[in-house]
Amino acid sequence: MRPISRAVLRPYVCPTCRHGIGAGQRRFASKSDPLDIYDVVCVGGGPAGLGLLAALRSSPITSKLKVALIESQDLNKAKAWNLEPTQFSNRVSSLTPSTVSFLREIGAYDHLDTSRVQDYQDMQVWDGQTGSRITFDWSMETSPFENPRTVATMTENANLVRALLRRIADSGDENLSLFSNSTVASIENGSDLAPQGPNLSAWPILTVKPTTPTETTAAPKRIAARLLVGADGINSPVRSFADIPTQGWDYGRHGIVATLALAEPASPPFPATKRTAYQRFLPALGGPIALLPLPNNHATLVWSTTPENAAYLKSLPTPAFLAMVNAAFRLDMTDLSYMLGLPSSSDSTSTSPSHQDELAWRAQHTSIPPQIPPPATAVQTGTVASFPLRFRHAAQYVSPRIALVGDAAHVIHPLAGQGLNLGLADVASLSKTIQYAVSHGMDVGDLLTLERYSCERYLPNAKIGGACDLLHKMYNVPGEGPITWARSLGLGVVDSLPFVKGFLMKNAEGY
Repeated sequence: MRPISRAVLRPYVCPTCRHGIGAGQRRFASKSDPLDIYDVVCVGGGPAGLGLLAALRSSPITSKLKVALIESQDLNKAKAWNLEPTQFSNRVSSLTPSTVSFLREIGAYDHLDTSRVQDYQDMQVWDGQTGSRITFDWSMETSPFENPRTVATMTENANLVRALLRRIADSGDENLSLFSNSTVASIENGSDLAPQGPNLSAWPILTVKPTTPTETTAAPKRIAARLLVGADGINSPVRSFADIPTQGWDYGRHGIVATLALAEPASPPFPATKRTAYQRFLPALGGPIALLPLPNNHATLVWSTTPENAAYLKSLPTPAFLAMVNAAFRLDMTDLSYMLGLPSSSDSTSTSPSHQDELAWRAQHTSIPPQIPPPATAVQTGTVASFPLRFRHAAQYVSPRIALVGDAAHVIHPLAGQGLNLGLADVASLSKTIQYAVSHGMDVGDLLTLERYSCERYLPNAKIGGACDLLHKMYNVPGEGPITWARSLGLGVVDSLPFVKGFLMKNAEGY
C-alpha cells in the first residue's frame, strides 16, 4: 500500500477570510470547546454532496447515522427553484441510464419535474474537417413494439438539486443537519476529549461560519466528523486539508453554453418519441460543438473553443450568434474561420456583410451533411455564458477520515458529458462502502474501510478522463496529416462494425 501523509497535521486555512492557522503550525481543539459529533459530514451542496446524503438517508442501514451537509449557497432557494415551462437553465447535464437507476434507487428521481426532462435515443457525431461520421442509434436496439432505448436523459442541474433536497426532506429531521448559507472557516485536527467523550485526536474538526448578513453575529459552529467527505469542487478545501495533490492542466479552451429554441423539423422523427443529440468536431476552431435536446423543441448548446473565440461569440448580437451556431453545424472550416473575423456588432460605417447574410450565401455553395440539427431560431435571454475547460485528477481519493467525490476528485473535458455521471457514480460507491462498514460494525472513517471505495472508482474515472483528454487532443489537430487521417479512418471503421459500435454504446450507458 502506498504511504499516506498525515494530513491531520496540516489544517486548512480559508483563503478568503484567513480563519484557521498558518502552514506548518499545529493546533488542536480545546477539550473545553463544545463540539457536535457527526458520523458523516459532507462539504458541498451540489448534486454529488446532496446525492450522498440522499443515498445515506434512503438506506435502512445508514438512515440512523448522524449526518451534516455544509453549503455556501441558500439551499432553501434551491429547493424552491422554479422556471416557466418554456424557460430552461443553461446548466444542464446528460444522465446515463445507470445514473438514472441510482437516482430511482434512492428515491430522488420521483421528485424530478419530468416535464423538464428529455430523453434521447440517437447521437450523430461527425468530423467537420474530413466529414467522417458515426451514428449511435439506440432505437435500433429495440423491437418496433417497444419504446426506443434511452442513451441519456437531459435535465437541468437545478431540477436535479431540487429533487435531491426534496428527497432528503422526506427522510425527516432526525440526525440531520443542513448548514445552508455557511462556509467552512477552518478545518483542524481534533483532541482527546476522554473521559468526557471519544478520542478525536485524528478526527477533522470543522468551524462552520454563516455567510448571510443577517447571521454574521451568530457564533461559529464547531463540528467533528468521523468521516469528512469533500464534494466541494475543483478547488476543494477538504482536499487541501488532506494534503492530497492533483495532476492535470488547463486546456486553454472555454465552453460556451446557451439555451436555444429550434425550428420544427422538416419531417417528424420516426418513431415519434425518438430524439437526437448532435456533436460536430471543429479542429480549426478549438473543439467540438454539441446540441442536446430539451423539451418543447428546445436544446442546450455546449461549444468548446478558444478563449478569444468565446469572447467574440458572447459579444455578438442575438441574430449573429444564432447564425454562427447554425454555421458551425453546416459550413466548412474555411467559411467558419472567415465568419469569426466579421465585425462583432452592427457598425454603420462597416461594409462587411452580416453573419446572417454570409451564412445564407455560403450555405448555397456548401454540401450540407444530412445529419444536421434543425436551425436554432432563438436564444433564451441571459443564458449565453462560458467557463474554462480543465483536466484534474487527485493523486488519491481517500485519506484517514477523508473521502473525495465528484469534482473534488476529478474534473474532465465535457465532450462526452460524463462529469456529473462520474460524480454520482462516486456517490453510489461511497454510500455502499459506508453501508458495508455499518452492517459489519466497522469504523466508517477508517482508511481500510475507505480503500474499498477508492479501489472501485479510481481506475474507471482515470480511464474516462484519459479517453476524453485523448479525444480532445486528437480533434484539435487541424489540417492534413497522419492524425487527421487516423481519426477519420477510426470513425469510419467503428461506424461499419456493429459489434464495436455496440460495445461503445453499452459502455456509454454508464460506469
